[in-house]
Amino acid sequence: MTEEPKDTSARKTEGAASPTDEQSAVSSTGRGVTSPYDSPTGVLPRLPSDIPSLSPDSAKDVPRTEEELGLDPEIPSVGEQTRANEAASYSYASIPPAVSPSGGEPSRPLRRRNGDARRGTLDLGLLVLRLVVGGTFIYHGLQKLTTWFHGQGLDNTRDMMASGGWDHATLSTILVIAGEVGGGGLLVLGLATPLAAGAVLAVIIDAWLWKQGMIPGFQYKSSVKSGVELESILAGAAVVLLLTGPGRLSFDRNRGWATRPAYGSFVVLILAVAAAIGTWYWLHGGNPLTGIGPFK
Repeated sequence: MTEEPKDTSARKTEGAASPTDEQSAVSSTGRGVTSPYDSPTGVLPRLPSDIPSLSPDSAKDVPRTEEELGLDPEIPSVGEQTRANEAASYSYASIPPAVSPSGGEPSRPLRRRNGDARRGTLDLGLLVLRLVVGGTFIYHGLQKLTTWFHGQGLDNTRDMMASGGWDHATLSTILVIAGEVGGGGLLVLGLATPLAAGAVLAVIIDAWLWKQGMIPGFQYKSSVKSGVELESILAGAAVVLLLTGPGRLSFDRNRGWATRPAYGSFVVLILAVAAAIGTWYWLHGGNPLTGIGPFK
């Protein structure tokens, strides 16, 4: 029984692309069709539109966006966005931006850009204040230490302290001279200004308490021996330097407390007052405010 030969030529003709399709592909792409991916619209058959699952109405139900899929878009936080912007800004550079060597006060160009350099005569005024206050303490300290400036000298100062009711007169003399000469000298130089201002403040508070306690009542007039007018002014000036800093015309100009003192100044102020009160009660005692207000 003879079987009819299979007509494979017809099938090949049906599955192959027509010459017209090849010519259109060559005209559009400039080369022949070597793969179905070169001209998918001309080779691959289109899906029939009568399939229910692929109808145009059902295609609208296919999710395409993150909101339709139920996904929340990842929005970076403010800090992450800032770090990303900084990284993008300096991604082209191999050297990071320069930082101030002291780690405290910003560099001079940065201060100029921020307008911080416009201090006018403030630094000069602080220098004059330091010279006047520090020079006054040096003057009185040298009077007690030597006989300069018509001073009484070391021995007479110790006797004066002993007769004035100070216990341990030698120790009291050393403390007052060290505070006046050392603290005053550092104020003039603008070096270790918080400690210098704290030292002279403690010394002048004890001097204020001593003179105030000589006579009952508030003794402020400078015309009397127990007047505390000068001591009050010097104490206020020491507090001002402690809270403002020495300024840039000083050896502390590269320190943060030279132009921008912060909470550390209040700490030194409290410690200086506590040291003065403790020294007073330990080496002298008594209530110097007797006769003032409620202190009867």
